Amino acid sequence: MGKIKVTKVKSAINRTKNQKLTLEALGLRKMGQTVEHEDSPNILGMINKVQHLVSVEETK
Repeated sequence: MGKIKVTKVKSAINRTKNQKLTLEALGLRKMGQTVEHEDSPNILGMINKVQHLVSVEETK
């Protein structure tokens, strides 16, 4: 499996509680913070839920 980098690019202010909890579960707390995850269906589903708040890029 590959890896993906997820960066928080927008604020979670005025977002639903589920979206805020999803960002925290991904390990994203501050603006501009980047985390690296395995490319698994669970992680991709979480990213899909907050895709308007994050940017995603594949790494090798």
